Amino acid sequence: MNLPKLSLTVALAAAGFAAQAQGHAAHWNYAHGHEGPAHWAELDHAFESCAKGANQSPIDIRKAVKADLPTLQFGYAEAVPTIVNNGHTIQVNLPAGLTLRVGDTTYELLQFHFHSPSEEALSGKRAAMDAHFVHKSTGGELGVVAILIQSGKNNAAYAPVFAHLPRQGESIQVEGLKLNPAAMLPTDKGYYAFEGSLTTPPCSEGVNWMVMKQPITLGAAQIKAFRRLFNANARPIQPQNGRVIRESN
Repeated sequence: MNLPKLSLTVALAAAGFAAQAQGHAAHWNYAHGHEGPAHWAELDHAFESCAKGANQSPIDIRKAVKADLPTLQFGYAEAVPTIVNNGHTIQVNLPAGLTLRVGDTTYELLQFHFHSPSEEALSGKRAAMDAHFVHKSTGGELGVVAILIQSGKNNAAYAPVFAHLPRQGESIQVEGLKLNPAAMLPTDKGYYAFEGSLTTPPCSEGVNWMVMKQPITLGAAQIKAFRRLFNANARPIQPQNGRVIRESN
């Protein structure tokens, strides 16, 4: 029996997609103690937005307004992933060249990662998990596509990730393994759009959020495999503060 070969390095990775924008900062976590979400702003001056920001994420999506939103044009293709356990989530880094076009803005896909339960809620209900696909434009704007995940059938497109979950601090590449992010998307590309923030410190605002209306499924075993590592890594719901949530027709 030939097993896939792993290329393994130990990485001290920053948390979630905040790492793409900011780099190393004070230690934080999702627990209820002094390093938990209620105290993030107190841990580092750079985290001030976590308490003082007006457009924080995640939010509970309610009373969305129908709008003529631009189509999400995914220019995704097969790519060699690097799977990282950064101590806060499983993050899958991808090479350059995978794009998302929204109207006149073109973003490049940097990475995707997971939260359990889902950070975004729909009418007060959170899903079992979610995946955040993090993109950055040439102008430096972040655009995040969030996909809600329900328990159901095993998902073959995600299977290679959940079959190779690294231990904390590890970063792995599996010889011969390629992922097709296009196959990880729901078939219906309708979405909700709003302005928000990073959901991890430093909670920087100005992030363009696109939450897909159609959820996907993962098998119970796939969800369990993630929860063995991260049983609760979702930031609490933040105030909407009058933001308009737009919904594609």
